[in-house]
Order: sequence, then structure tokens, then C-alpha cells
Amino acid sequence: MTELELLAPARNLECGIAAIDHGADAVYIGAEQFGARAAAGNSIDDIRQLCLYAHRFRAKVMVAVNTIVYDNELEATNRLLKQLKDAGVDAVIAQDMAVFEMAKAWHLPVHASTQTDNRSADKVAWLRDRGASRVVLARELALEDIAAIHRQVPEMELEVFVHGALCVSYSGLCYASQCFLHRSANRGTCAQFCRLAFDLVDATGRLIERKKHLLSLKDMNRLEELERLAEAGAVSFKIEGRLKDAGYVKNVTAAYSEKLDAIVRKHPDRYCRASLGRCHYSFTPDIQRSFNRGFTTYFLHGRTADVASFDTPKAVGQFVGHVKEVKRQTIRVAGICSFANGDGLCFMDADRQLVGFRVNRVEGNLLFPLKMPQGIRVGMSLYRNNDQNFEKSLAKSGGNRKIAVCMKVTEEGLSAKVEGRDIEVSLPFDTGFEQAVKSPAENIRAQMSKLGNTIFECTQVQVAPDFSSFIPSSVLTQYRRQLVERLEEVIMESAASAPSSSRLQDEHMSVLHSLKEPSQRAVTKNDMFAPTPYYRRYPYLYNIANARAKEIYAQCHLSPLREAYEVKAEPMAVLMQCRHCIRYSLGHCVKNGGSKADWKEPLYLVAGDGRRFRLEFDCGQCQMNVIHESFE
Repeated sequence: MTELELLAPARNLECGIAAIDHGADAVYIGAEQFGARAAAGNSIDDIRQLCLYAHRFRAKVMVAVNTIVYDNELEATNRLLKQLKDAGVDAVIAQDMAVFEMAKAWHLPVHASTQTDNRSADKVAWLRDRGASRVVLARELALEDIAAIHRQVPEMELEVFVHGALCVSYSGLCYASQCFLHRSANRGTCAQFCRLAFDLVDATGRLIERKKHLLSLKDMNRLEELERLAEAGAVSFKIEGRLKDAGYVKNVTAAYSEKLDAIVRKHPDRYCRASLGRCHYSFTPDIQRSFNRGFTTYFLHGRTADVASFDTPKAVGQFVGHVKEVKRQTIRVAGICSFANGDGLCFMDADRQLVGFRVNRVEGNLLFPLKMPQGIRVGMSLYRNNDQNFEKSLAKSGGNRKIAVCMKVTEEGLSAKVEGRDIEVSLPFDTGFEQAVKSPAENIRAQMSKLGNTIFECTQVQVAPDFSSFIPSSVLTQYRRQLVERLEEVIMESAASAPSSSRLQDEHMSVLHSLKEPSQRAVTKNDMFAPTPYYRRYPYLYNIANARAKEIYAQCHLSPLREAYEVKAEPMAVLMQCRHCIRYSLGHCVKNGGSKADWKEPLYLVAGDGRRFRLEFDCGQCQMNVIHESFE
């Protein structure tokens, strides 16, 4: 039986609880520092509270400690890992090899972040031998790539992204933000350089595209691909969005949870959910009604034309109809959607610029904008990127996850079993009872089913046919409460996967010392992997920010090695390595059936301030590189 895990983002404690309430089997969250979303930090106390809440449903909490770490930060990182251990987290997500070693010393499971550029079986095996219990695969991999990795490293848990914003560069290999704004993506402060507008010009200066968002991608949506991903070997399905609000988390998590439940029902002998409980929603999940830039499955089935979002990096939202009539202060819509006061709508004007407006008042399909938008015309498509009624229903939703249990009553006592799982507790009667004048079964079923505000719901109460004792309702209530409390304790105990941190306290002072001692272990063939050719040309790609990480790579005979760009700002060439290809998107990839372009290469992206970036098309790797001219 394979456990399928839905992994949802948590910007904060509120979002983490919302994710659990709406079907997440696990959540990932950032601590106060060293997470790849610096704007989404959380206190240890909040993380501890989230762990306690999640573990009630046997759900897990992973903490992102996935930045590169400087030498003078190792001690602070080690303290943080100890605090996370004490807080009860189930794993940490890491990029830096020194963090791997420190986490292992605290017996914390380590998940290799997608920041470690995980796109081959030998890299996954190498990370396994470095201590990773799970690897987060590169978003760019196709189904057959994932399946091949699973076949070659079957013991490794594979986590894949299924929904949310996309980085145009392979994760961990983007240096544009650091280069120009000194805001490192590998340090959690990405400035989203890829969402800017650029001109595209050729070698002669000819303008090919003007002010287009040529590096901006649509959002990932693999809702209909979960079963294929599971068949390929993925066990964890990750929703991107640690900067998203609770409404987004509720809606998207619920949509994917329902889909996973359907897969489990279809294959009950093959799959089960990784956590306990089923959710009851006060809304109908619909991913089209949450923030999105349009959707793509992103190379899952090979290269397709639906990847980029050249017109705008902003949320377009749900299509709601066409403009039927425009008057001085009103817009009439042809469509079947209903509208509400306060809805946010948008459209693409004649220059392909996104224009938004807010609805002040609604009369059926007649809209009264707060301010009449410029450029709107009859026939234009309208989209809703802020749905007031839907947002209100999301705001009201919460606390709706219940674990189904079956109760049993015999002359010996009571028992409760989690439906479909091998989790059961019993409670013996501690006194004798009088004989009942009439069958007590009906009253027992009524009293035992009253689980009220607990995390449980009773699906069945079995009363032994020969049970004939009279038990007062007040006594039954006491027994039921004790039984439920014991069941919750057992579930919490089963969720605690790591040993008590108290016995690890003595190891605290030895961890940093061990990082300074060279390893004496012999290097084996499993200590090596074959990085892409770019690592040899540009060794800063290893993202080595401290001496211990450099030593680990050196022990594995990987060379040449160089400090991360954030550490040593030497001239470099490649800012981004992308599967997205502008040549392909414009219909001029001859390798994939496109027409030969009449422009003269190389092509250049020109930013609004005049900075130029040369595009390098590596057709052998099926890759586009973004290069800053001044570094050549």
C-alpha cells in the first residue's frame, strides 16, 4: 500500500491550520531565518503549535531551511535545527550540504530541496547517500524522467510540484536577482526578475517583440495528472505558495485533496492517504477562482506551446463572459456567471495590456464599475480575478476535518477503531452494571455517537447481541470521553516519528566540531554524480557558501569547485538556465517543427533601463540560457 501525500504551503500558523483542515497530509513552512522565502518566516512557538495540530491527524510538518548558509551562520543554523527538533517537526527541507550534516546529527529527516537541481537518477542516489530521505524533483522533468528515476532509485521518496507559480530557471541556478539587486534567490530574497517586461531584438538591433514579459511563465496545474504521477513513482504532491493567503491555500488544497481521494477510491488495494481524516467543505473547490496566471502542465508530457505568459505576469483569473454592450457608465456581459458588488474584473485591451476594474454595483449581467475602464470594447473577453462571494465562502470555511471511527460495545468494555486503519483503542468497564429491563442498544448507539467538537465522527456503533447491562447516559458519556482522549493520544504517538530530543542534548556541542573534522570515510562509486556540462564551465553552480559544503563536494571528486556567486562576486556568464525557450514559443524552433526565423542571432532581451541580456540556445540540452553581456 503506497501512501499518497498532499503537501500544502503555510505562510504562517493560520495558513498551516487551514491547509490541514482542508485536506493536506503535510504542510511546509519557513522558520524565522534560512528559508527560501525570507518574507514568510515564523516563530518556533508557532511551528510547535502547528506540529501539535497536524499530528492530531497524523499529518506532518516540514520546515524549509533551504538557503545556502555562510560560515559565520553555521552555529545559528545548528541552534535553529535543535529548536525545530524540540518543536516536533517531521523533516527539514535543505539545499546546503552543511545543513544536511547538522540535521542528520539531530536525527532530523532531511528532504533535498528542488534548489539542489535534482533531475537525474545519479543525483538522487548521491543525495540519498548524503542522508536525504526524500528528494524534491526539478519541475521541468517529464513523466518518463520521473519514472526512470524511480526505477533506478526505488527506495527514495520522490516529491513533485503539482500547482502554483513557476520559476523560469532551474531552481537553485538563477542569479539574476543577486547580480543586479543583491537579492539572492538562494538566500530567500528573489526580486522576480523573470516577471519584468523586455524588448526582444536581434543582432542588427531589429525589434522583434516590444515590452513583453518574455521570461514570465504561466502557473503549474497538474490536477488531472496526479494518478499518472503516482504511477511514475511520486508519493508527495507539492503545492507552491508560501506567500499565498489562507483563502488560496484552502481552495487549492481542497481541490487536490478531492482528486487524491478519488484516486484512492479507484485503487483501494494500491493507495491510501498519508494522514487521517476526511474534510467537509462549505464551498465547491475551483482552482480557476484562485490567483493564477493561466495554467500549464509544464513539460510533463514534453515541450508544449502553453508554457509562457508573455502579455502579463499578473493574475488573469476565471473567464466570465464577453462584453455585450458598453455605455457611458455601464457594461453588459454575455455569459452565465453571476456577479457581486466588489468583484474584480479584467480584460486585455487592444495593445494586449491587462486592464482591471472593480464592480461597484450589479443588476443581473449589467455591471456598474467604480470607475469606467479605458479601452474596453464590445466582444472582448472578461475575466474575474477577485470573486467576492467565493472569497466570503472561503473565509467562513474551517475546522471541518474529521477522523471516521467505529465504536464497539461488549460486556467487557468499549473500543474505538479508526476506519480503514490499524489504529484501535479499548477501555474496560471498571464496575458492574445492573441488568437492563429492555435492550440498551438504542441508547448506547445514541450516546456513543455524540462526538461533538472532537476531531472524530462516528460512522458505526456495534453493540454485542448479548449485551444486556443498563449503563446510565452520564456514565456512558464519561467512558466515551475517556475513549476519545485515549484514541487521540495514540494517534499523536504514532505521528511522532523522531526520538525524544532530550537525549540528544548531549550531542549539541559536538555537532559544529564534527563539521570541522575531515571525513575519513573511503569514497565509493555512489559518492559521485554526473552534473550537467555547465557545472564544469561555471562551477559557482554548486552554490557552495561555506567550507564544510565545499569539503563534501571535494570528497566526492567533483571539480572544479568555486564559491557561490553570493560569496565571491567574480564575473560570470549564465544568469539563468531555462527549459522555456523564447525561440520555440515564437514558433521558430526548427528542431520541433517550427519555421526558420528571418532574424539574425544572437537575440537580446533589453530591460526598461537599457540593460541587455544575450540569449544562448543550447539545442543539445534543449535549453535556453540568459547571459549578461558585461560578463563576457
